[in-house]
Amino acid sequence: MAKAIMVQGTMSNAGKSFFAAALCRIFHEDGYSCAPFKSQNMALNSYITSEGLEMGRAQVMQAEAACTEPSVLMNPILLKPTTDIGSQVIVNGEVVGNMTASAYFKRKKEFIPDIMRAYNALAEKYDIIVIEGAGSPVELNLKSDDIVNMGMARLADAPVLLVGDIDRGGVFAQLIGTLMLLEEEERQRVKGIVVNKFRGDKRLFDSGCDILREKGGVPVAGVIPYIHCDIDDEDSLSEKIENKEKGLINIAVVRLPRISNFTDFDVFSQYEGVSVRYASKPGELEGADMMILPGTKSTLGDMKWLRESGMEAMIKKLNFGGVPVFGVCGGYQMLGRRISDPENTEGGGEAAGMGLLDCETVFRSEKTRTRISGKIQSIGGFFSFLSDRDFSGYEIHMGETSIGGNVLSELDNGRADGSWKGNVCGSYVHGIFDSADISGEIVKALFRSKGLEYGAERTDRKSYKERQYKLLADNVRANLDMELIYKILRKEV
Repeated sequence: MAKAIMVQGTMSNAGKSFFAAALCRIFHEDGYSCAPFKSQNMALNSYITSEGLEMGRAQVMQAEAACTEPSVLMNPILLKPTTDIGSQVIVNGEVVGNMTASAYFKRKKEFIPDIMRAYNALAEKYDIIVIEGAGSPVELNLKSDDIVNMGMARLADAPVLLVGDIDRGGVFAQLIGTLMLLEEEERQRVKGIVVNKFRGDKRLFDSGCDILREKGGVPVAGVIPYIHCDIDDEDSLSEKIENKEKGLINIAVVRLPRISNFTDFDVFSQYEGVSVRYASKPGELEGADMMILPGTKSTLGDMKWLRESGMEAMIKKLNFGGVPVFGVCGGYQMLGRRISDPENTEGGGEAAGMGLLDCETVFRSEKTRTRISGKIQSIGGFFSFLSDRDFSGYEIHMGETSIGGNVLSELDNGRADGSWKGNVCGSYVHGIFDSADISGEIVKALFRSKGLEYGAERTDRKSYKERQYKLLADNVRANLDMELIYKILRKEV
């Protein structure tokens, strides 16, 4: 059976996902087979495995770091928020249904057997399991039913590393306060403290490490610098979504209230001179060279928001002025003429779409989940340079879209996907931009539209991400007591 180590944080966005990914890559480099694991993930960024099952993208990123195939076993429960008080519940990659928060909390212990079957299957296959927690382990009102922090550590009998975020300030209160609020049995599981996102000269924090050791009674395993690496983030807390910096080329992604799979657009940030910004107000779209409508977990709700916020009117104004628009998944649906939900899949109702594409969407209860590849057809308009380009990715959506106008692409399974009209395109395929043949040509065209030439080399997405994982792992290894980490794994401390 595999050895396990668990990464818990003092709060959301303390850096657990990245730190766990770094451990996965370090263990792989040291010759061990390694798998990530998170029993319960709440995120709208999801992925479809080769078996057509759905899981959170954070564990996909960690599996990539570990150089292993993503598996739904690595994330047996995925919660995809649909409203402020409810989520779609996905267990072992399959939709169980929509539940309110209170209904899920009453039932979630029923899913422990599913969690342990997944964990044990991984433990039979790999040398090391890196388990990630969620939020904070001392949300006192939730602890009695915990299945993702100390509850999971207990189920897997895993030692714990506690990660605090010094960049936000208050790291002593974070770490020592968390330790103080843990029950004694839980506190005994914490074998190391990690101070994350440190900026400046680490030697100035030597006395801080002494204080943490003295007051926390736990070794400081490392002080990790703030690492600037470009790796998929877990959810909308991502710092990328706050980027307002302008580049030579500016791509504006509409920040929908229920935005999902925004990692689809990370690829553009790897191109020199290109800035990807997220816009939630009409004025933030001004100056965009291209606009993207992303996926959403609530197409009708976000279509209403687009209309009421003035974003729809601004998108149309800029588009009619020549700014191209590309919609992905829910964004594609909203670009069409009409959206209807007769089976109450997303709350029911219908609404006019933006009318920029000649297509209509009807929601059905069955979710489409599949990995797919295809080829852009011979198309006209702004995106004509994409004609005959190959792509691959995955579909994950509830709607069926009938295309009344120009078809964008033909998929390898014979189906048509997407639509185009003038300087507007839409597709259901997540990951369509990952190919340098797609994203690279879009970037070059945007440069040309401003009288510029893109001179840098196009970057393969996979090779680029590999360099980022190495950057992350090298920096963490250099600032982490790896001798202590291996002792913790062997339960020698």
